[in-house]
Amino acid sequence: MPDLPTPQDAAEATLFSECWDAVLSYADLCTGGSADARPLASEAFSRGIREARAAEVETGGKSFGRRARSPRLPRIPLLLTAVRQTAVAWEAQGHGDRLVPELRLWLNSEHAERFSGPPLHRPLALRGLRDMQEPDAALLWLTEVEAMPTAAVARRLGLDPAGVTEELQQVRGVFRDRCHRNHLDTPLAEECRSYARLLDAVTRSPAADVPDDLSRHLARCVECAEAAACLKHSGGGLPSALAGGVIGWGGLAYLERRRRAVESGLSRSAADDTDEPAGWTKEKGGRARIGRAGLLAVAAGVSLLALVVTLVPFGSGDDGTETAAESAGRQPVGEQVPSFDGLPSGSGSGSVGESTSSTASPKTPKSSADAGAITGTGSEKEAQGDSSSSAEEDATAPNPSEPAVCHARYDLVSEWPDGFQATVTVKSDYALDTWRVGWTFRDGQKMTQMWDGTFAQKGSRVTATAADYNKSVAAGGSLAVGFLASWHDKNSPPVDFTLNGRSCTHSS
Repeated sequence: MPDLPTPQDAAEATLFSECWDAVLSYADLCTGGSADARPLASEAFSRGIREARAAEVETGGKSFGRRARSPRLPRIPLLLTAVRQTAVAWEAQGHGDRLVPELRLWLNSEHAERFSGPPLHRPLALRGLRDMQEPDAALLWLTEVEAMPTAAVARRLGLDPAGVTEELQQVRGVFRDRCHRNHLDTPLAEECRSYARLLDAVTRSPAADVPDDLSRHLARCVECAEAAACLKHSGGGLPSALAGGVIGWGGLAYLERRRRAVESGLSRSAADDTDEPAGWTKEKGGRARIGRAGLLAVAAGVSLLALVVTLVPFGSGDDGTETAAESAGRQPVGEQVPSFDGLPSGSGSGSVGESTSSTASPKTPKSSADAGAITGTGSEKEAQGDSSSSAEEDATAPNPSEPAVCHARYDLVSEWPDGFQATVTVKSDYALDTWRVGWTFRDGQKMTQMWDGTFAQKGSRVTATAADYNKSVAAGGSLAVGFLASWHDKNSPPVDFTLNGRSCTHSS
């Protein structure tokens, strides 16, 4: 595992800590376990920082004007791209078994080839973001993908908080202009070329109806569907277009993680900044020096945020219930995040086989069938475990005569012509030592991918089973899974929600 780069000054050290949060979160999606996530994140971080510094040397750190082209992506998307590139290297070096199977399939498909193929055939969002001035691109990414509040983004980028909303609208317009220009520059088929002008006109107006022939074309053509998502900023599709087009595999899952982190108040990127971060000291002459104690505190905090982003609330541990860190089943938090103090710049020559992680972790989350009921302590109700997690047990609708033991909420995050992303959140009246959530699709929707759980589908009935790291739920606590699915003709919300085979009330 390569050494991590040394920050050049206090500002860069703060930036490193903020970026590490994002990189480790995506690496965790790619590997499914902390034993492999940290080596992947470390190698990718070193690769990305070397690329960023090389670009700065090449351009001399000069600005090209507020709306001129930038030669590089902003730091966070650049580092996330480095995670994908490092995963490609792992696969080529024979270490692909450390990646989740879904990512390996994607890496060996034509979808991955688009990111490394001819520039004019790469995803439109990636090309559009690269063609923007870096401060503009950073404003767009932090707001749309990292879901940071505009006030926090203004502090990060040194913008006027009173004018950042208007600035964001202008930047969205710049991104649309770059994407439209790149779409026309793409070698398009004759049919796609004939729809280009109509697509531009339709996406300019939020109230415009999409003609039937254009709608059918968008359902068949990947490049034109990507263009529609990048050009149409109303409807909430821009974050998905950016995440999918820049990150590639797992982009939507990463997007959901970051949003949930901010909503839960766990994202370090969205936290209030101080004028002088703790841990910095001043050397003679006023030069900033990185204090080791301060960086260790930042490191521990960032690691904790990265690993609990997708976890639901747990007991505090004072009453005997399991804490989030204990239930995660991964390497101790204090050992996850590297200290950026006193480390030599990484050469990138380290092998992935040199990981020093001492805690084994599964490559992919596995569902558990062990659940026997236990008695809670204090005022908690009896834990509601089941002895099986098979999809057949949830193959039928719940009995409406039974009292509900939970409340389920269904949220449609985004939707496109043949697919959608959604989240199911369940609040349990009882403490759980494992869980199995079921629901029924009404319009023939088909599951394709899930995070924070595993799924099985039999006909219209779906069963989501807990991952190893989020089985336990305190009484009155919540659990959540996110997923991608396909649909045709109609996409109604699911019904008949159950928790471990028992009825839930639900809302959508």
